[in-house]
Amino acid sequence: MTTMPPRGPASADRLESAWAERVRENREQAEKYRETQAPDFYAPVSSLFVADPRRTDEPALSVLLASANDEQVWLDIGAGAGRYALPLALVVREVIAVEPSAGMRGALRTGMGEHGISNVRVVAGSWPEAAERLGDLPAADVSMIAHVGYDIEAIGPFLDAMEQATRDRCVAVLTDRSPASVADPFWPLVHGEERVPLPALPDLLEVLRTRGRETEVVRVERPPRTFDSVPALTAFVRRQLFIAEGGEKDLHFRAVLPDRIVNRDGGWTLADPPAGSIGIVTWSPAPA
Repeated sequence: MTTMPPRGPASADRLESAWAERVRENREQAEKYRETQAPDFYAPVSSLFVADPRRTDEPALSVLLASANDEQVWLDIGAGAGRYALPLALVVREVIAVEPSAGMRGALRTGMGEHGISNVRVVAGSWPEAAERLGDLPAADVSMIAHVGYDIEAIGPFLDAMEQATRDRCVAVLTDRSPASVADPFWPLVHGEERVPLPALPDLLEVLRTRGRETEVVRVERPPRTFDSVPALTAFVRRQLFIAEGGEKDLHFRAVLPDRIVNRDGGWTLADPPAGSIGIVTWSPAPA
């Protein structure tokens, strides 16, 4: 674990503006090449984000659980299908799960039912707007984002609302490069240009430092994303390329894909997955 000292706040606005510019450029690039439209981007792939809440083989989850206890209320912002909300609910008093995607909320509720978990309060909506639905603030002892924030343009207000909802500490679980970067090697092959990278862990650390927050960072291994089948891997990467199944670009994508994937330990993954680690970042909210 490393402790990162705070730096002066003079460049906070500059860094947050640079963050917003990268998110806008990434989004505009996607819109330029988008061949598909979906009202709920994650609904068709929500099953990919489902995980056993009693699993013991995920280092990042182990770090989170080691810091949790049965007196706490945790706020999981962008909880998805409950990959972290459900395991945390097994050890804390309550989890407040904020999630904008109806498909993901459905998968989360299904997981609650299947595993007999009843202490998760599901809140529909995007952050920070959903903060108004939490009741009196601060609403949680610990607020967390897990692989959320990479594509948030207004990162400053997002973090402000996160801190205002928190009594004790804030936690962010992020990778050195965004999860969407798994498709980056295919962008030049399919679209003829490099993908604009989203902000990720190093950028968040810089933003927090310039906002005067002292952070602690625990780094764990980032395992390669694996899929049960080649069609599942293909569908995931295709979505990150924003191309339509059966289209001209999709035909080219599927032609080059076989040389770039491998079967490891019974699962399919990219032969050269994104490198780096996962960081679990902890900091105290600004005093009210």
